[in-house]
Amino acid sequence: MSNNAPALPPLIAIVGCDGSGKSTVSEALLEWVRGYGPAAAAHLGKQQGNTGRSLSNLPVIGGSLGGFIESKASTVRKSRTRNKSPDTFPAMVMYAFTLRRIRRFRRMQALRRKGMIIIADRYPQLDFPSAFDGPDMSVNAEGNRFVQWLAQREQKAFEWMTSHRPDLVIRLNVDLDTAFARKPDHRREALARKIEITPQLTFNGAHIVEIDANQPLAEVVAAAEAAVTTTLAACGSQRSQT
Repeated sequence: MSNNAPALPPLIAIVGCDGSGKSTVSEALLEWVRGYGPAAAAHLGKQQGNTGRSLSNLPVIGGSLGGFIESKASTVRKSRTRNKSPDTFPAMVMYAFTLRRIRRFRRMQALRRKGMIIIADRYPQLDFPSAFDGPDMSVNAEGNRFVQWLAQREQKAFEWMTSHRPDLVIRLNVDLDTAFARKPDHRREALARKIEITPQLTFNGAHIVEIDANQPLAEVVAAAEAAVTTTLAACGSQRSQT
């Protein structure tokens, strides 16, 4: 890209454990940012957990489908702890979620090139490859050639996505009891793992603003709006007076 290419509108990512209020804060910020100009939302997570929970609610076949996806995800998690690649079919299922995520990322980029400020719910990361919003498969694990090829493709995709550094990351920090109270359908141990990892994510050196998400929602949103206002002002954006 030429050094004279026009700067893209700001990319703002909202990250945090499930139950930290990412979606709610993202929605509030989207309306706030539209006071500065055109803006769009993007969800950049895999959402495999949400998919499994949604399928579980379907009549008759829901329990089987939801359980099937969770069993495949569990197989991948166990294979990582043994440094072994998952079997072929579970690997294909996980890679399918990665492909969907790539499509969302490309769609987000297209909106940004059209002049839209982006509010991203979640953001890909490579600091903890086996953790949430990171790749599912290890390129160094033992496995058949096809699964290793999928793992390499996944790794390259995450390297490409994470090379696009957000202008601002708003990190919502929440304690385990609060997160579990808000998300009782999630596994408590999984929430604990995410809470442990969240503060350690660097997002390729992006500017990160920490917000205590245990506070009342109005205070969390106000703090997020203040952080976004500072970033937009630094990028030369001004809020409309109308």
